[in-house]
Amino acid sequence: MTKIIGLTGGIGSGKTTIANHFMEANIPVYIADDEARKITQSPEIIEEIKKTFGDSIFDDAILNREKLSQIVFSSPEKLKLLNAIIHPAVKKHFQDWVLNHKNAPFVIYEAAILFESGSYKNCDLIITVTAPLETRIQRVIQRDKTTRELVLRRINAQWSDDQRVSKSDFIIENVDPKTAKAEIDKILKILNI
Repeated sequence: MTKIIGLTGGIGSGKTTIANHFMEANIPVYIADDEARKITQSPEIIEEIKKTFGDSIFDDAILNREKLSQIVFSSPEKLKLLNAIIHPAVKKHFQDWVLNHKNAPFVIYEAAILFESGSYKNCDLIITVTAPLETRIQRVIQRDKTTRELVLRRINAQWSDDQRVSKSDFIIENVDPKTAKAEIDKILKILNI
C-alpha cells in the first residue's frame, strides 16, 4: 500500500521549494493549498462560503480571497468555519488522488496546516520544514506583496515550529538550498528510494 508522507511547515518556511525537490525525484506530490484554491471555485463551496461569510467578500460574484483572508486570520472562530467548509472537500479529493498513485511506494501530502486540520493522522511519516522567523516573514512579504502585520497574523494562526517539530519524523531547515537538498537526499535514502 502507498505510504503517505506529510510535508508541513509554517507559512514562508519554503514547503513548496522542498515539495518541488521531491517532484524532481519523481515522487508524486499533492499540494493541499493549491488544490483547496481550485476546490474553493466549485459552485457548492462558493455557495457555502457565501452563506457563512456573506456577500461582502465577493466582487461581482467572484470570491475576493484577500477580503476572506483578512476575516479568517483575524478570528480563530471564523478560520474554523472556513476550514470546516474546505477541509472535507480537500480530504475527499486527496483520497481520490492517492488511488491514482497507488503504484507509488509513497506520496507526499504537502499542507501548511497538516496538524491543525488533523490530516497528520492519515500520514505514515511527517517532514517539517523550518526557517528562522524573520526569513519566513520576508519571504511572505515578498511573495504575497503584503504587510508584516498580516504575515504575523497568519503565522500566529498556525502551530509553532516547536509544536510541529515535536510530532515530526524528519526536519528540514530550509535556509541554504544546498543543505536543504542534502536533507531531502538523506530522507530519500532512509525511505529506500
